[in-house]
Amino acid sequence: MYGGEPNTTNNRMELTALIQGLSALTKKNYDVFVFSDSAYLIDCLRKGWYKKWLSNGWLKSDKKPVENKGLWEKLLSYLPNYDFRFYLIKGHLSAKASEASKLKEYDRFKKNNGDGFSLEEFLQISEKNQRADELANLGIEEVRA
Repeated sequence: MYGGEPNTTNNRMELTALIQGLSALTKKNYDVFVFSDSAYLIDCLRKGWYKKWLSNGWLKSDKKPVENKGLWEKLLSYLPNYDFRFYLIKGHLSAKASEASKLKEYDRFKKNNGDGFSLEEFLQISEKNQRADELANLGIEEVRA
């Protein structure tokens, strides 16, 4: 699954990617692990920014409207149906990176997310994240063509 849209933002595409992924699930009550390099997405969901937005009528703490409200509403509709865990991972870690680079990024990952994943699991997650980036670039190329 991949795609893109013209005249968009990275934040909109991060939200859309997760919404599209969740829309592919055919059953409820799964454990869903979300890995993203988007602090905007992960921080909102993990830190519960959206709860304040909802109670403030979709206004941020600076009283400005929340951007991408329609996408956030769509995404939030999935929250009650699954047991989510959200993880921030740096994008673009190549499988060809040096061992020192991989260990550095693994330490960064643990700092952001705790140490619930082994180095091997982290490297598998990084590989999948790299594939997600490749698919995003494919979607961008198709939209530009």
